[in-house]
Amino acid sequence: MNDSTGPRSASQRDLPVVGERRPERADARRNRLRVLEAADRLFTTHGVKNVSLDAIAAEAGVGKGTVFRRFGDRAGLAVALLDEREQELQAKIISGPPPLGPGAPPMIRVMAFLDAYLELLDRHAELFMDSENASDGARYRIGSYHLWHRHLAHLVESARPDLDADYTAHVLLAPLAADLHNALRSQGFELDRMRAGLAAIAKNLLSA
Repeated sequence: MNDSTGPRSASQRDLPVVGERRPERADARRNRLRVLEAADRLFTTHGVKNVSLDAIAAEAGVGKGTVFRRFGDRAGLAVALLDEREQELQAKIISGPPPLGPGAPPMIRVMAFLDAYLELLDRHAELFMDSENASDGARYRIGSYHLWHRHLAHLVESARPDLDADYTAHVLLAPLAADLHNALRSQGFELDRMRAGLAAIAKNLLSA
């Protein structure tokens, strides 16, 4: 819908909800979380492509049929796991303690987000690779990217109103592309080195 008053600033846009779900029964939620936690452990240890639904069901202590009915296949389970972890990060951003949540200075919140996202990306690099490379430009179409971009744009606008907040938010997210992260890891980059590099980028961009 067109807005006759012009585009809204980053601070005027509300954070979207990623993968908003219908209410679920308590027992169904317990089973879903047990399966996701089991998949997380096995995917991290063995790699997504080396884990079967049978192994995940056994690890979770549920029947294979329960996993199949809820998630369809291993790919569906991988998508659900990534969505769950992204929603956890979203909740911390919206209502968690500072500096990731509200209450800290904007630049500190930017650095806290970059650090938290880097940790998430490093733990689930294979899932991010599949998600972001499903098709050309897929990374920039998925809802979570729009959420992270909007969050950073709001903080950039607060910290440095003289900058183009939308563009700067894309610049901050660029080093967190899964294919770049995977390539750097394969070249021997340690996580602390990447964390320091992201912090330097944020400081240089946002320090007046």
